[in-house]
Amino acid sequence: MRIGILTSGGDCPGLNAVIRGAVLKGIQIHGQEFVGFRDGWRGVVESDIVPLGRKEIQGIAKQGGTILGTSRTNPFEGNGGVERITENLERRGIDALIAIGGEGTLAAAKRLTDAGLKIVGVPKTVDNDLGATDYTFGFDTAVQIAVDAMDRLRTTGESHSRCMVAEVMGRHVGWIALHSGMAAGAHAILIPEQKTSVEQLAEWVRSAYDRGRAPLVVVAEGFVPDEEDDAHSERGLDAFGRPRLGGIGERLAPLIEELTGIETRATTLGHIQRGGTPSAYDRVLATRLGMAASDSVAEGRWGRMVALRGTEIEHVSFEEALGTLKVVPQNRYDEAAILFG
Repeated sequence: MRIGILTSGGDCPGLNAVIRGAVLKGIQIHGQEFVGFRDGWRGVVESDIVPLGRKEIQGIAKQGGTILGTSRTNPFEGNGGVERITENLERRGIDALIAIGGEGTLAAAKRLTDAGLKIVGVPKTVDNDLGATDYTFGFDTAVQIAVDAMDRLRTTGESHSRCMVAEVMGRHVGWIALHSGMAAGAHAILIPEQKTSVEQLAEWVRSAYDRGRAPLVVVAEGFVPDEEDDAHSERGLDAFGRPRLGGIGERLAPLIEELTGIETRATTLGHIQRGGTPSAYDRVLATRLGMAASDSVAEGRWGRMVALRGTEIEHVSFEEALGTLKVVPQNRYDEAAILFG
């Protein structure tokens, strides 16, 4: 069986480990042959492939990013569509696809599977927001990168008696903000799941400052203050029609300074959280998911995604994978909020 692998959406530490795991097990155990599509769905639509054998995946598990490249291409727009993709796969002799990606990628994979294509999914979201899996690779690395950055922000904040605001990723959920904020000893954590007033934020900042601390505020990019309705976005929409978020930290900093009189600076970590080498945990998880994806293809589990449940890898339907957003529950936020101020 000839299998095409693609990585789509935002890049993420651990993508190469997934590719390596799938190819190694597929070749050694199932006798499968692999090719890679360049730049996600763009490569599928344009039939842009590269070979994926033992030589091509040698030593890549520790590398960040993806050797295949990625993009946010919508496979149903422009020259895309079910007929074009089906024709390309048949012409290249490709029997099935392994699609590695997040919500947008898996939604496209489900639509193509419903049209008759043979596709297996691997969850990829740094935000850790897919409800059908306990953890996604890349999350652990992103949290550690954010914590390292916050530890550095704390030292400069303390040197100047400033409040420091760190903006991290988190479009719909606040898992990165929650974990990194707790680990870094933040005095306030702002996440999309919780409406918080600027006045309450200022109170937390003032409380920490009055105790002689340099306040640290962690905010997820999708946080919406209680007097607003939508997340801060100035950069238009992506290929799937979603707002490009970013900049809420820079908006909050002058408001904090105005309400408290404390000099405040903001830093947006942005793509730094996606870059660099994956953590040991993410390398192991990504490798296991890649190997399980190869098994899924061998067993004909089309329209299903591999997922981590506890410590075991399971197979769930695309419907289940896309049906629930894994939000931060109230009790987890209340637990963290004890440490605020």
